[in-house]
Amino acid sequence: MDPIIAATHADPYPYYAQLRAEGGLVFHQGLKVWVASSARAVAAVLAHPDCHVRPPSEPVPKAIAGGMAGNVFGQLMRMNEGERQRCPRSAIQPELVLIGVDEVNALVGARLITPDADGLYKAMFRGPVCVVAALLGFSPAQGRAISELTADFVACLSPLSDQAQLDAAQAAAEQLRGYFVELLDDPDNKSPLLAGIRKRFAGDPETLIANLIGLFSQTYDATAGLIGNGVVALIRNPTLLRDAACVEDLIAETQRFDPSVQNTRRFVVASCEIDGVSLNPDDVILVLLASANRDPQLNDSPDTFMLDRPQRRSFTFGGGRHECPGQIVALSIASATLKEILARKPALNRLAWNYRPSLNGRIPVFSDRVIVHREQARSHI
Repeated sequence: MDPIIAATHADPYPYYAQLRAEGGLVFHQGLKVWVASSARAVAAVLAHPDCHVRPPSEPVPKAIAGGMAGNVFGQLMRMNEGERQRCPRSAIQPELVLIGVDEVNALVGARLITPDADGLYKAMFRGPVCVVAALLGFSPAQGRAISELTADFVACLSPLSDQAQLDAAQAAAEQLRGYFVELLDDPDNKSPLLAGIRKRFAGDPETLIANLIGLFSQTYDATAGLIGNGVVALIRNPTLLRDAACVEDLIAETQRFDPSVQNTRRFVVASCEIDGVSLNPDDVILVLLASANRDPQLNDSPDTFMLDRPQRRSFTFGGGRHECPGQIVALSIASATLKEILARKPALNRLAWNYRPSLNGRIPVFSDRVIVHREQARSHI
């Protein structure tokens, strides 16, 4: 086990507890990175001005530099510091907060969801992007196409992607940009969300387009994992949810207890001291968000799944200047989607799952478990 493998392990949380016991911020000899595992260390790293989201020597991954995917990546607020981070964030975050729960519920409720593994997959990976697309003023047909393109585009964000996936991501970035060029030129667009973002945004159009594409990419994996891990929680403990009114609490506790984003990275750009440890430029810190969520210093009884947890605290959506701006809408979409899934009365005991290959995500992919009745099994003996 190591902190990277842990993200997709069946149960990484005892290992995270072991790391916390060894020290909040320690050097991992195998990975050659510093590992922040305690709530105190994670908070300090996320807040420190000398801990950046990208190494200064490589603002865009070499594998995608020079293409449209690289152009988009290089302008994303989540991948930048200073004004290149603050400008798009100050335009987008306030508008995302204004999105109403009823509007999200209606958009999710309009989608066809079937109670099998394939229907669950579409609800997790396609539905949330379609909801965000609709909020921005795209038609349902455009939203479906955009969800497929987003699935291709997010491959450029993963070091595990092969060349074919990276080529598809470059093509998807070109097409997603084209969709937004047309949307921004459409005089009949009636989206309050898009209108509010455009009114607040003071940068150039390409930066705006890149960060609107970024809304889709952030929605895709993280929200899928949030929905999926909520389903896993119910499979493991069916008594958790006694009525639909508790879905919001279940999703809120899921994002703390078993988050879809297990870790993130920070790159040290100047000599500094964090949590009593001296760090040097070019040091890399693996920030274990999921471990910090289970730190007893952050939450009482952290290994207990508690729907009515008082003062729930979590690092799942980050912290400091790079805290996820879409936290509220992500929770709303996940809650609405899980309600619709449960309304179809799926046979959760017939679902099996494994986790998608990832260095930082914990995203279950479900399959229909083949159940052979004992009588049928005997007939083949």
